[in-house]
Amino acid sequence: MEHEAAINPAAPHHLPFFIAAPGQADVLFVATGIAVLLAVVGIGIFYFKLHALPEQMAHRGQKVQFEIVAVLALIALFTHNHAFWIAALLLALVPLPDFSTPLNSMAQSLGRMAGRREPDAPAQADEPAVPAAAAAEPLPLEQKRA
Repeated sequence: MEHEAAINPAAPHHLPFFIAAPGQADVLFVATGIAVLLAVVGIGIFYFKLHALPEQMAHRGQKVQFEIVAVLALIALFTHNHAFWIAALLLALVPLPDFSTPLNSMAQSLGRMAGRREPDAPAQADEPAVPAAAAAEPLPLEQKRA
């Protein structure tokens, strides 16, 4: 067995740089693994940022609108149904009118006209809800028509 095959001295010079010698680390494999890992993480970050877009847009709006948009986006995330995400995006784009503030104001005004105390005011047992002088006067809405 003295007759071993001799390696041509020109052979290693013709090999590409990414072919590793026996026992050496495979540089191309490590670089590809890192690139794939970074790509998967980057695509995941982009997906979640895009998925949270309706919630970020509705955040400056009303609380009810934000809650509805958040629920639609969460349903879209778990069901992979794009219709929910599109509905959330459209709902975030359209400003909803504020119905609760005028209705609360009307209810408080009617409560004051009826002589009821404010819900956040402390109850006082010794004072009547409507002073006697105010009870004798007619309310502005009860004035006679001319």
